[in-house]
Amino acid sequence: MCRVILQTSRGLFGLFQRRLLQPCAIKSLILSNRGVHERDYRRPGQAPDTRWPWQRVSFDFSKGLEGIQKHFELLKDELVGRWKGPEGRPLEQHMLEQTRVQWEFRGPEALARWVVSSDREIGGRSEAYLKLGRNDTTCLLYGSLCSVPPRDGETRYSGYCTLRSKQPLSSFDRKKHFDWSNFNTLYMRIRGDGRPWMINISAETFFSHQRDDIYSYFLYTRGGPYWQDVKIPFSKFFLSSRGRIQDDQHALWLDKVNTIGFTLGDKADGPFQLEIDFIALCNDRAHTEEFAYELYKRNPEV
Repeated sequence: MCRVILQTSRGLFGLFQRRLLQPCAIKSLILSNRGVHERDYRRPGQAPDTRWPWQRVSFDFSKGLEGIQKHFELLKDELVGRWKGPEGRPLEQHMLEQTRVQWEFRGPEALARWVVSSDREIGGRSEAYLKLGRNDTTCLLYGSLCSVPPRDGETRYSGYCTLRSKQPLSSFDRKKHFDWSNFNTLYMRIRGDGRPWMINISAETFFSHQRDDIYSYFLYTRGGPYWQDVKIPFSKFFLSSRGRIQDDQHALWLDKVNTIGFTLGDKADGPFQLEIDFIALCNDRAHTEEFAYELYKRNPEV
């Protein structure tokens, strides 16, 4: 009995060894650089970038020294600011703060904190540009919208332009978040052309599959030469993922906000413009709503 079991085990081991040494099995064991580093999005019809990570890096010794000096200065400011209070301000000022101007445009360095994109990244025809307004005190987003999709056989929808703030970084390129937990309303001073925009706020998430989650709300501009003061409570922002509104809604976490953005996609081809004076936060004591949308309970109370 033991001899039969031993011969059977030797036969199975030999069969496994022969299959393992076949050419197809050897090819499957070869590591491919395409599978290691895959892009999040690739334009339809565009060949993937199969270069290794070190082939995409350009080394410069002088820029490296400048980067090290910049990061150590940021680290110094962080260590000194913690002794003063949250975000380098006194604790009393942080607790009694009622308004805060988060973004204002008073020079070319303010535009470097924002990113402009359009459907040209997927082969569309829309154009978007960003520049300083009159007297270098405002931000002007302008361009032309075109909803004609590219003829690549895969893309079905097109026609959008986006302005988004960059992710704030601390020393050594560590993620830094905005803490808006002391405020409940978004306050802006804008001047548009009558088009509806979408305001998007992204916050830090726990899991990787939530990286596309974003909170949105509509911004209706009235057009004309006059400025428009807009106040939007954070409780009005609804949760969506990749353009789809989620059934499981929950309030925005204001203690870990990453970016804010403006998206235009009203399918009205033609020129557009949006001028922004500042983007601020305020604490409206008259607004007591926690969340404006219905929350579903998976296990309802009896």
